Amino acid sequence: MTASHVRHARPEDLDRVAELAAEHAAYEKAAPPPPELAARLHRLLFGPTPARLRCLVAELPDTTLAGYATCAPELSTWSATEYLHMDCLYLTEGSRGHGLGPLLMAAIRAEARALGLAEIQWQTPTWNEGAIRFYDRLGATSKEKRRYSLPVD
Repeated sequence: MTASHVRHARPEDLDRVAELAAEHAAYEKAAPPPPELAARLHRLLFGPTPARLRCLVAELPDTTLAGYATCAPELSTWSATEYLHMDCLYLTEGSRGHGLGPLLMAAIRAEARALGLAEIQWQTPTWNEGAIRFYDRLGATSKEKRRYSLPVD
């Protein structure tokens, strides 16, 4: 392969995806993922039940994985439609600004089209000005909301 490209993650990628997710969490000043993240992702991506999660990886010409994006179909009560929720999009610091972000977003759009979904939704921290500029350049629109989390137990 002579150019960087985006492809679906394979089982052998999951240790690196877990490393990237840990970098992503640190970048967003969030708690680190659990140590068994690669195994959890394997279950969600590869089986035994139909995959709920999709994971795309940005691969450099030397086969290094420089970033990832994850997404899953979700529902909107207000519009009574499904949409594709992009949970994560992350590129290593040295890989930003080289066209990999648009490649990942194009792959996410292709996932939405393949699933028959007309919209993608996601969120980013309000302080992440670089991501906001990137998404604005793509033509995305934002809505002000806060994200909450509540443990069940």
